[in-house]
Amino acid sequence: MTLDVETRSMIIDTIRAIQREHLTRDRVLSLDDKSEFPLELLRELLSERVGLQLIFIPSEYGGLGGGAVDIFQVSVELAKICLGVATSFLAIHLGAEPILLAGTEAQKQTWLGKIASEGLIMAYAVTEADAGSNLEALKTKAEPVVENGKLTGYLLKGSKQFISNGGYADVLTVLAKAPEGPTFFIVPGDSTGLQRGNPEHKHGIRASNTAPLIFDNVFVPAENIVGGVPGQGIKQSNAVFAYTRLMVAAFGYAAGIAALEKAGRFARERIQFGTPLIEKEGYVNKLFVRHLARLEAVRIYIERIVCQIDAGSTDIMVEGSIAKYLATEFGNSAAEAAIQAMGGYGYMHEYEVEKIKRDVRITMIYEGTNEIQQNIIYLYRWKNTVRSKGAFYNQIASDLRAISTQRDWQEATYAETILRLVNDLILFAHENSLTKSQHVQFLLSDMIAYTEIVANVVMELAQSDETSSQLFAYRRACLRVYLTEVAQRVVQNGLEIVLGSPDVAPELKSTWLNRLNSEKIQQVSLNIFPTMHKIITSFNNSLT
Repeated sequence: MTLDVETRSMIIDTIRAIQREHLTRDRVLSLDDKSEFPLELLRELLSERVGLQLIFIPSEYGGLGGGAVDIFQVSVELAKICLGVATSFLAIHLGAEPILLAGTEAQKQTWLGKIASEGLIMAYAVTEADAGSNLEALKTKAEPVVENGKLTGYLLKGSKQFISNGGYADVLTVLAKAPEGPTFFIVPGDSTGLQRGNPEHKHGIRASNTAPLIFDNVFVPAENIVGGVPGQGIKQSNAVFAYTRLMVAAFGYAAGIAALEKAGRFARERIQFGTPLIEKEGYVNKLFVRHLARLEAVRIYIERIVCQIDAGSTDIMVEGSIAKYLATEFGNSAAEAAIQAMGGYGYMHEYEVEKIKRDVRITMIYEGTNEIQQNIIYLYRWKNTVRSKGAFYNQIASDLRAISTQRDWQEATYAETILRLVNDLILFAHENSLTKSQHVQFLLSDMIAYTEIVANVVMELAQSDETSSQLFAYRRACLRVYLTEVAQRVVQNGLEIVLGSPDVAPELKSTWLNRLNSEKIQQVSLNIFPTMHKIITSFNNSLT
């Protein structure tokens, strides 16, 4: 279920009004300077007057019942203002997510109802100092409390680290190891024995609160086991991560585009050798165009996935990892380019892009590091490819060929060629036992992520009924430029796998060398310069 366009527009307008009133440029920079958590502002966002949290709470529990598309757009809007504030809000959603996805009806009525009506600040307490993304290694224990032969609850013993909203949360969802296995518990913030550590002094997102937690015999009643059955915590956390990683991907996209927009406005006004910087071809092609193309491609991909979620799809673990991995990588590199585009001014705090760069860096780490995402992408797609004997990607390639035939799109032809090449590389690496190397796994996951995004963008644009619009022309230009990068990435990684592996016979190296450097692959870059010019022209015209 999603909100109607009018309601969604009203929510976006409300966020922008809050920005004008409470999150001006000076206020955002001040929060960063002071590492200040804006508790009053967060309470305002959760208040009856604004009620931003209602977007992710189903209507039967007092919310608006928004869908993934709505949450994605709100995440983008908040992150473009301040990624620290956006992180604080996402942490509320994250903390509620185990209850949303797996809670009993009574738990949903109680806790989701309170988040809606009372504006509770939530926290998701999973990460530990020695466990990180390996949830199987968690050490926080949940020891059963039995009275008169009846289980009444659990005592939580242990600690958590890097918990967003940890210092202020009214309620936490805590993962601890019960005798039956990892289990989520709903823990009120005023529970006896819960100790909150000093906030971390961070590189970025300083407007968010990140704090360690200690659980010193914290009693949790049995009815606060999320879902009512112990031992389901890993399964529940995987479901949570698959969804929230898309929101972190939204943060990466939003930070990158915000940085480029600020740098773009600077480049329009900055005169160098008689003309504005934004009119200098080498400058804009290096520091803007490819980043804009990347970000637009990943934005289309994320929107396509969240629409599938709203249509009922639940198997999105790999898609969530692909989105999180590349959107955050792209956002980080775009912010870096924005600093360079503004020269010395980009390095100055008051121009904001250096703050964005510090903020966006965490998106490559939290909600599972990007290396964890690469592991997930490789493992699942390797299994899909090998088990299907190549049919998994060949079917997608056939869909791309159909688009190419029906619409006479070169982009679909190029995407099909690249996808079939990646498919064959996966099978080749598997058959020659190259996939035992994690380095090879990462190279393959990289190609898989880049290629799946481009295939999805082609299919999404092919379904558009507004092919004559300026927006469509911009998106197709971005697709074309992004395709050149995907081709280059596949060739580069493929050569590294084949040439770098000593177990590959010389004749096979020669065969793959010819295939990877074939004219069919090189043609993807044919006459690309005019398309790059279209992107910067459209971007320049969009700046206000």
